[in-house]
Amino acid sequence: MQNVVVDKPYVFVPPSRTLVWNRLLTLWLPRYLRQSHGIVSVRFLDVERLAASVNAGHGVLLTPNHCRPCDPMVLFLMGKAVRRPFHVMASWHLFMQGRFQKWVLRQMGVFSVYREGMDRESLRCATQILADARRPLVLFPEGVISRTNDRLNNMMEGTVLIARSAARQRAGLNPPGRVVIHPVAIRYFFDGDIQATLAPVLAGIERSLSWAPRPDAPIEARIAEIGGALLALKEIEKMGAPQGGDLATRLGGLIDHVLAPLETEWLKGRRTGDVVARVKNLRTAILPDMVAGDLDEAERARRWRQLADVYLAQQLWWYPPDYLRENVTPERLLETVERFEEDLTDRMVPHPPLRAVAQVGEAIEVAAGRERGIEGDPTMGRVREQIEDMLERLKSKRGARGWE
Repeated sequence: MQNVVVDKPYVFVPPSRTLVWNRLLTLWLPRYLRQSHGIVSVRFLDVERLAASVNAGHGVLLTPNHCRPCDPMVLFLMGKAVRRPFHVMASWHLFMQGRFQKWVLRQMGVFSVYREGMDRESLRCATQILADARRPLVLFPEGVISRTNDRLNNMMEGTVLIARSAARQRAGLNPPGRVVIHPVAIRYFFDGDIQATLAPVLAGIERSLSWAPRPDAPIEARIAEIGGALLALKEIEKMGAPQGGDLATRLGGLIDHVLAPLETEWLKGRRTGDVVARVKNLRTAILPDMVAGDLDEAERARRWRQLADVYLAQQLWWYPPDYLRENVTPERLLETVERFEEDLTDRMVPHPPLRAVAQVGEAIEVAAGRERGIEGDPTMGRVREQIEDMLERLKSKRGARGWE
């Protein structure tokens, strides 16, 4: 389990407002992206839309999809393109990975948010950044990294609540100011030999399963069989035996088998729906006593095991059952194998060459108040529509090196 949960009292980490180190670190980003994430080039489309909003003095909120850990770094380079650095809200656990990483994040304009509870300081900080309109703000409405570039997951409506709060502040200015949202679609393209790149990785996983590597078998078949084996191992561990049914049934059954008893204990009953939300609710319930230090070692160990199960359920959720059944691209194959690697080793290994393309959507003005009597938030609906449309159009041009 990756260290995404911290059992220490939360302390808000504000962003640095100075620009000297931000500019220097931005110069270093392309090298970092190559070495740590295999990103050999970055291209921005329709960035003039963002530049127009920035130059008009609007409070600007960027809402990108979030499929890879390097997404914020790609966006920092977009800030360089419009000559205005960004602020980014990021999970607190990233600031707990060492003093140097914490310093770098702050200098780049990143501030923390506590995902396992209400973080009023972070919300105030985000709202004030938008109200001041000095620098654009980046919020990832999916909330977590999916590693599925072709699938946009459930989006948190809290994103628009922050924007509306800032819009109310700017509406009181003389003259009144505006807050706009620019959806952003980030798409990665693998430009190498997918067979040569994935073959040694798959061979290593096959050996770890005590299998003889099968380099002559189709790569899709090897991925499917490894995935089935890893799922069966977890079913044996958690349910006592491999389960029957199709992949969607087995994944859903294992997730519910893991989460339902914990929800009965901590949330007074089994929940349904989005697994990410279910996981967040469980973490929010399990962690407070651990943070307070009021538990003996046996109980603390029991809760860490429960948190590991919660993490497992969320990781299972990131394997869409139909992801490799249709419209299979090199990127989908790569994402699936990278997730195997990450889940087995807790390490993220770069597999170059990857090309990043980020497209800026049309500005969506944020009203100070929400329309009554409408189910769901229409603004978030428009954000989602734009991102999905841009991702689909980018995918259709995966063989192109440039766009008109």
